[in-house]
Amino acid sequence: MKKLLHALSAAAVLFAAQVQAETKVPFTLDWKFEGPSAPYFLAIDNGHFKEQGLEVEISAGKGSLDAIPKVATGAFPVGFSDINSLIKFIDQNPGAPVKAVMMVYDKPPFAVVGRKSQGINSVADLEGSVLGAPPPDGAWAQFPVFAKENNIDVDKVTVEPVGFPTREPMLAEGKVDSVTGFSFSSYMNLVRLGVPKDDLTTILMADHGLALYGNAVIVNTDFAEENPEVITGFLTAVVKGIQDAVSDPAAGGAAVVKRNPAGDAAFEAERLQLALDANIMTDYVKENGIGNVNSDRMALALEQLAVTYEFKNTPDASLYFTDAYLPEAEMRMVK
Repeated sequence: MKKLLHALSAAAVLFAAQVQAETKVPFTLDWKFEGPSAPYFLAIDNGHFKEQGLEVEISAGKGSLDAIPKVATGAFPVGFSDINSLIKFIDQNPGAPVKAVMMVYDKPPFAVVGRKSQGINSVADLEGSVLGAPPPDGAWAQFPVFAKENNIDVDKVTVEPVGFPTREPMLAEGKVDSVTGFSFSSYMNLVRLGVPKDDLTTILMADHGLALYGNAVIVNTDFAEENPEVITGFLTAVVKGIQDAVSDPAAGGAAVVKRNPAGDAAFEAERLQLALDANIMTDYVKENGIGNVNSDRMALALEQLAVTYEFKNTPDASLYFTDAYLPEAEMRMVK
């Protein structure tokens, strides 16, 4: 009995030491707790962060730009943000200690979502229509490039500035014909407002000439250089969380609603599935694993950004993204 008690006591001490040794890593998202954020919650619930010796606390964000200054200032060592917004931030703040380390939305969710009953069936229908667009919206920021790639005369599109909270309601009420936004968010928000699914047209800009990448995990580079094993461990856990989400989207929806009781698990699981199908699990990712970028595509993306943004400094992809902290390619394969 004494030996058993001694063994149990030693195990308890070891467990306490392991718990105490866990590194706290605050992580800020770009937006609210919705379906596409499920992989991070699954990484917590299924013990993937814990396996890496990490204790991760996730905070909601307020838009594409929100996480960048939080990470750059060191308030958060890790965040989730639109890489195009990050590129502009770094260009305007040379030397800022922030960089993308894992591409999550290989195909960005920038989209125009319209209603067929209001004449929006294809890209060509945007001319002569009313487009609702929040001025800070990431999708709206890319609209000029999208228009150029598709020969849309922007002077023939009536743009109505709208707020984020009123964007989808205005389309549901017929006050605009389409809106810019993230495909999975705007689509599902309109469904929740009662717009029939078969009345919606989702025009994903990436399917119409846009080479840009989407959201990525970003890090404070000072923290990353001092704690490379923490960042690699974090990314390893995220990959496993994505694998879990692909295997069981319903569990992903439940994990989100666990943190957002006002939500609906089935609804968020559907939103997650939309993001997985259109933005995360692309052909490139299925072949190469999640997280990295293609250098030729990145070069083209920077050229497209220059259509609407005047760089103050010569664009350099190495300033914005590094694969140095990614786990091995075999570990990043998601089926």
